[in-house]
Amino acid sequence: MEAIRPDGQTGRTLPASGWMRAGVVACGCALAAAAVHVAVNDPSAEGARFLPCAFHRTTGLWCPGCGLTRGAHALFRGDVPAALSYNLFTPLALVGIAIAWGVWALRSFGREVRSPVDRMPDSWARALLVAVVVYGVLRNIPVAPLSALAP
Repeated sequence: MEAIRPDGQTGRTLPASGWMRAGVVACGCALAAAAVHVAVNDPSAEGARFLPCAFHRTTGLWCPGCGLTRGAHALFRGDVPAALSYNLFTPLALVGIAIAWGVWALRSFGREVRSPVDRMPDSWARALLVAVVVYGVLRNIPVAPLSALAP
């Protein structure tokens, strides 16, 4: 991976400082702790202590991310159909978080890694954005087949 310096020259990226590496490790530990917390505690249980979706609380509508925590809980428990019923994007979101952290960690420790996002054609990124927006709209239409998209 090459970085562009302020003078316009390109050069090899050096490993991050010790503080950046510590941040990567701390973030990884926080992600692992959050995953364990979600796996152990059912977000849909009475009295569960998870933050509610601010968008849903304000508008009463389901955002494209509503149900991701419950879906992650179901996925961590091995219940793929339940995870997909809460939010179709649950597996994609979790894999995306893991890949983003992994690329950041590898880069911070001096490995030259190209992110999968860098290799993705622009049309795929646009298609994913459109899919998320359409999903957010469709899950709020109270018609029998589409209402199944709501968490």
